[in-house]
Amino acid sequence: MSLITVRNLSFAYESSGDMVFDHANFQLDTDWKLGLTGRNGCGKTTFFRLLQGQYEYGGSIDCGKVQFRYFPLSLTEKEKEQLTIDCLGNLYPEYELWRVCVELNLLDMDAELLYRPYCTLSYGERTRAELAFLFSLEYTFLLLDEPTNHLDQESKKMIEKYLKKKSGFILVSHDRNFLDACIDHLLVINRATIEVFQSNFSTWWENKQRQDAFETAQNERIRKEIGRLEQSAGQASRWADKVEGRKIGFDPRKEPERNISTRSYLAEKSRRMQQRRKNLENRIQKEIEEKQGLMKNVEQVSELKMNPVPFHKKRYLEVKEVTIGYTDQPPIIRNLSFDLHEGERLALQGRNGCGKSTLLKAVLGQLSEGILRGSIELSGGLSISYIPQSAGFLSGSLRDYA
Repeated sequence: MSLITVRNLSFAYESSGDMVFDHANFQLDTDWKLGLTGRNGCGKTTFFRLLQGQYEYGGSIDCGKVQFRYFPLSLTEKEKEQLTIDCLGNLYPEYELWRVCVELNLLDMDAELLYRPYCTLSYGERTRAELAFLFSLEYTFLLLDEPTNHLDQESKKMIEKYLKKKSGFILVSHDRNFLDACIDHLLVINRATIEVFQSNFSTWWENKQRQDAFETAQNERIRKEIGRLEQSAGQASRWADKVEGRKIGFDPRKEPERNISTRSYLAEKSRRMQQRRKNLENRIQKEIEEKQGLMKNVEQVSELKMNPVPFHKKRYLEVKEVTIGYTDQPPIIRNLSFDLHEGERLALQGRNGCGKSTLLKAVLGQLSEGILRGSIELSGGLSISYIPQSAGFLSGSLRDYA
């Protein structure tokens, strides 16, 4: 067992004035199955990079002999053309083959895949091969960033089963069920704080929902109380100013009951009114301070509205008896027919390699001649937007891309 101690961790990107981490303090155990959660952009991947020493930061991260390894691996296209054992082995020359084979067996994979070019492996096979190498290394604490991306349900279940038997990792995933099955501790990056819990995701989420609901109700109550106190303070202030103005100087014809001896009475009345105003202002300040302590970590989700552009036809897409495959190989897709109409949302589901992405490319007209038989008809003038599984091919700034 080793401890990872984070003290006064502070970090901000040069291009941004906002702090990603501001004097954060917490401690982790390398024997934990640790989940890492937080909203998009809160700093999860940034924290991984800080652990690996990729950025300069304030404070300290003490991890002893522990080495951090990041998943997924970053490989060049040239490296992917090598045999898998060479491709991954060159990254971690300290690996021992027998340990890798043991891990592959736990992942229900044959060691023969090590002797196939990495680029020929499916996403599921790549994930298992990389995890086998990483978990075979000693003194390693793994940083697993969305390991189920691009995996079918069968492969996801296999990775879930594998990680249940492991420890010594931080897991980032937006799949709540996957997190629940794999972790025993949770590191939460909130809007204003960082907290560590001994629980799975669902238990923490249920408690957070209750806390958020309580703080929201308290915030509303305090907001109304502040409004009432401000109204009372304003009235008290007007009364105090009015009494203060009557202390000195008066018109005997308008106020025949007034005389010099009533000055002390008015002075005392003015003092009491001023004190009441001061007390109300103090109560307002106290309520404001209490309100500021609430809802620091309550996430505000912006509403997302998507308004489709009107189109003159009800049917967008017609697929008739489509078969996709190379002439010397069994078809990937056989005799597929369906229509897509205005307002419909269609999901493609199936194991890795069954042809989901290939079908999308066929609709986009990106397949080579001779691979597709049958017909795919799109309504004329229809504008199609395509989002690929991975945006790794993009480079430059977001502004340049836009």
